[in-house]
Amino acid sequence: MPENIRAFARPTPEPNGPNLWSEYEIEARTSLTDHVLRNLKHGDAFAVLDAHGDLGTLSDTAEGLYYRDTRFLSHLELRVEGKRPLLLSSSVHEDKAALSVELTNPDLRLGDERMARDTIFLHRTKFLWRAVCYERISIRNYGPVPRRLRIDILFGADFHDMFEVRGTQRLRRGTSTVEVTGPDRVEYRYLGLDRIERKTVLQMSPEPIALDPHRMTVEVMLGPYEQSSVFLTIACIDGAVKALPPVNFFAAYRDTRRAHRTATAQIATVSTSNQAFNDMLCRATSDVYTLLTWGQYGPYPYAGIPWFNTTFGRDGIITALLMLWIDPAIARGVLRTLAATQAQAVDPEADAQPGKILHEMRHGEMARLREVPFGRYYGTIDATPLFIMLAGHYLHRTGDLETIRAIWPNICAALRWIDDYGDRDGDGFVEYARARASGLANQGWKDSHDAIFHADNADPVGPIALCEVQAYVYAAKLQASFMARRLGQPDLASALADEAERLRCNFERAFWSEELGTYALALDGEKRPCLVPASNAGHTLFAGIAAPDRAARVAANLLTPDAFSGWGIRTLPAGQPRYNPMSYHNGSVWPHDNALIALGLGRYGLKAEASRVFSAIFDAGRHQDMSRLPELFCGFNRRPHRAPTPYPVACAPQAWSAATVFGLLGACLGLELHHEQDEIRFHEPVMPEFLDEVVIRNLRLGTSSADVRLHRYGFDVTANVLSRHGSARILISK
Repeated sequence: MPENIRAFARPTPEPNGPNLWSEYEIEARTSLTDHVLRNLKHGDAFAVLDAHGDLGTLSDTAEGLYYRDTRFLSHLELRVEGKRPLLLSSSVHEDKAALSVELTNPDLRLGDERMARDTIFLHRTKFLWRAVCYERISIRNYGPVPRRLRIDILFGADFHDMFEVRGTQRLRRGTSTVEVTGPDRVEYRYLGLDRIERKTVLQMSPEPIALDPHRMTVEVMLGPYEQSSVFLTIACIDGAVKALPPVNFFAAYRDTRRAHRTATAQIATVSTSNQAFNDMLCRATSDVYTLLTWGQYGPYPYAGIPWFNTTFGRDGIITALLMLWIDPAIARGVLRTLAATQAQAVDPEADAQPGKILHEMRHGEMARLREVPFGRYYGTIDATPLFIMLAGHYLHRTGDLETIRAIWPNICAALRWIDDYGDRDGDGFVEYARARASGLANQGWKDSHDAIFHADNADPVGPIALCEVQAYVYAAKLQASFMARRLGQPDLASALADEAERLRCNFERAFWSEELGTYALALDGEKRPCLVPASNAGHTLFAGIAAPDRAARVAANLLTPDAFSGWGIRTLPAGQPRYNPMSYHNGSVWPHDNALIALGLGRYGLKAEASRVFSAIFDAGRHQDMSRLPELFCGFNRRPHRAPTPYPVACAPQAWSAATVFGLLGACLGLELHHEQDEIRFHEPVMPEFLDEVVIRNLRLGTSSADVRLHRYGFDVTANVLSRHGSARILISK
């Protein structure tokens, strides 16, 4: 997962020693669940707003308008006659193109006259397009007499770096200025210590009657039942990149909706007999395609809002894997982007070595100055094998040998990294240890400072070999073998397959614990196993390294009452030394973790178990705002008539959480798309009890497409082909 941020650094005794504290955990000064938040995003810009459509009305929150890891607007507030309007409703459009907020006036005294509440209706429409926030405030008088109203917009810009918002205390900052630069325009400027000038430009129409550096005031005259509009644009300008000027509100709105329709035009769509699940599918689709950002190499799913609106290697790869049957174009964009940003040299500050795949890329002032190491940071042990895995799965799915041939040098470099740098001591396993104390201490997906430990609660001394990473390496070498064979390199293909088999045998000997009935969490630097049962072991099923008889025992272990909360599989079972259902990685429930485990369960024919996980995550999602699966939630036991307990600083939306529903559905349906065989196959499909019917439309394989209806009869599932174009065969196999 993206780094867990706390911005003040605590020194660590030695770079590869015990993980006493994570330097980058989120400082939870306020909870993201304290009040309803609304998110908007386009490209490298995003906004976190309250339900009114305002931001920064409460102190110490994540609210703001951000661009390239900097908060360009920290305060925005609408007032009518000096008072905050009353909230009627607030919702993000289903296609995530805009936020709609409906408001009305409170009781107001206008001179000697009183205006009753609910006389004036205000409708705010806000969206982002090309680093500009557009807003239309529609104002309608529902009273029988004319009204003259004063509308104020209050604003401010602090230009805090994202890491400052997350808690970092900086010793020095750049210089800020603000000035009125026109009759309808205010500019905030910040010259950073990195010598980059950042500007926030606010402009209002119609021209305000009063204007100062923190307020715009417009007067609106409304006849009985008459309507008028006020328009506001807020442009974020980063001197490091070319800025496009704002355009007309309606033209920008048309363009953003058109872009969303274009992005989703070719994807497979799903509808079911369960309306609540349909709502979850719609929200998941909207969130994934909102978080997609188009760059030089194609679409890339940014990890999440608010903390992780940027490129993360691991998150992007897993999102692409979960979405592969829906839209393989995401995988292509992820592969090309990560190939282009692959490390080329040794850089200890960035935990980089040649061939390693990116962990995280930041554009803010603190990253540019290396006050934090995340400008281009490579401190992830699993993104490199996952990159190779994704490439192989993408080729199976699409037959796109041209893309694989183009990135084949990057795949080969990643394989060399696994053998030369990943295997630090030559024992055949891939281990991590940060090169500098400023890097992440733990570098698997559970990268909290306390996520890896021994059964006696001791911190392991590195380098650390995680169980799931060995599974990913095994799968990566098998996928690389497949790709090498397709590229006409049979000798390399055979060698890679042999290496994978040797790793599998060594893994079983070193990681299996008969006492636990599952695989050990990790091996420490002395090759002592961390005999802790954890959800990590479920990823060995996802990658296919587990022996079949042991896979069933791993599954049983994951579904015990201690490990399964009723809302999903916990990251760590109850009863373990560091179990805490409110922790980030030691007892919480992560939707994407459950999706990967469910795919592994389905791989080994454990469909009833996969269906149980699917049902639990669906039930959890039904209780979430807008039916949106968050980054994680607390791991408390499920109780009657109670919702899951939110995690206070969880991102929502989060790309791999949104993609979870598609991974879970694919796992239970046993959906496999084989380009070489020209087959769409449903292998031993099952459907959980909350679904009676699933209809998948525009399921594409090569030049073929199909619409398929699946129906559940008790424990059996049948399939009907509603339409088919092309030569692909559609099969149900038992």
